[in-house]
Amino acid sequence: MLITNATLITWGTPNQILEKHALYVEGDRIVELGLSAELEAKYPQADKLDARGQFVMPGNICAHTHFYGAFARGMAIPGAAPKDFPEILERLWWRLDKALQLEDVRYSALVCLIDAIKHGTTTLIDHHASPSAIDGSLDVVAEAVTQAGLRACLCYEVTDRDGDEKAKAGIKENLRFIKTAGEAARAPGLAATFGLHASLTLSDATLEACRDAWSGGFHIHAAEHESDQYDSLQKSGLRVIDRLHKFGILGERSIVAHAVHIDAREAALLAETGTWVTHQPRSNMNNAVGAADVESLMRLGVKVALGNDGFSNAMWDEWKAAYLSHKAAHRDPRRMNGTTVAEMAVTNNAALANVFFPQAPIGVLAPGAFADIIFVDYHPTTPFSARNLPWHILFGFENSMVTTTICAGKVLMKDRQLLFLDEAEITAKSRELAQQVWGRI
Repeated sequence: MLITNATLITWGTPNQILEKHALYVEGDRIVELGLSAELEAKYPQADKLDARGQFVMPGNICAHTHFYGAFARGMAIPGAAPKDFPEILERLWWRLDKALQLEDVRYSALVCLIDAIKHGTTTLIDHHASPSAIDGSLDVVAEAVTQAGLRACLCYEVTDRDGDEKAKAGIKENLRFIKTAGEAARAPGLAATFGLHASLTLSDATLEACRDAWSGGFHIHAAEHESDQYDSLQKSGLRVIDRLHKFGILGERSIVAHAVHIDAREAALLAETGTWVTHQPRSNMNNAVGAADVESLMRLGVKVALGNDGFSNAMWDEWKAAYLSHKAAHRDPRRMNGTTVAEMAVTNNAALANVFFPQAPIGVLAPGAFADIIFVDYHPTTPFSARNLPWHILFGFENSMVTTTICAGKVLMKDRQLLFLDEAEITAKSRELAQQVWGRI
């Protein structure tokens, strides 16, 4: 496939903006970049996809999400509004996840994947929970990802909150899917890691069992709210990150989501162990848990990436939330520079995605990279350059401007029309299933 008449945003090092260019793709990889006229002459037999002068850039990446949370949209929680994050967990999320059956898991994933395609997000790292339907649940999510044509790393959330047997079932589901995801016959757009909920719902015995079962990295929430620290100190005399370090949970293949309420030594442990931290500003504001000091973490050498925690897969909205929320939290307009947001959302997200998909570079337009590509119909009204691109994204780009989405060389959406998913059927079925889930809650 030859993508012609494009203005390329490479997100390379250095980032380049290349006008009147083309991209030649073979299979799931980018083969060559060059002037449109030159590549059209070089590859005359290639199928052509005319970008019509639009910006063509790598697909967005989401470092932490929850497909299973899709059915919460618009749902009222009976009684008084939850007053803090522990009440939100107990009265919303821990009721919703228990109400999910396998068909609900399938459609909650599909609606999120449609959202991702429409908004130009091609790689996602998901964290799943469905305690009433654990066995095989990751296969169901994987089938949805494969059907959608996107790229995703999956795990199951191990927790003690539903009893010892379900904790063991969660461990088993992670191990089973890690094995099958590694088999050659598995779809190439899938990867796996080992999921844990959070220190506050995990006993020492369960942490030991997870560590003994798997040594290849974990995906866990940590210090999202002060309650996680209070619980860890009561259980162990250790703060959360210290406790996770004691049990071997940290490391270069491990992801800690949030890290809002950590101290300086915990931050240093994250840096020393090479553990990834994901930042989810929309979720943090919604749950009123505070703002993680991600600027300090990054200065310390912690690898901070950008997720959405189950909010829409419109990642430029997450860029904007990160850029604005830290200014508001610190009452300082100089905080959270646009380049810092781009470092999280582009550089660090791509590096994290490559941990799980090491076969080729992700998040860059370059020969040999995965052909994960989006077209953006943006018409800058002011000077536009690689240097000021982050601010054009923050103040000019809208997710509705994504017109075409390609993952692994396969066109999933063209001119805003989905090619492989029936959005009307999927959303109608999701409304039907969500009504039943709400009834069970």
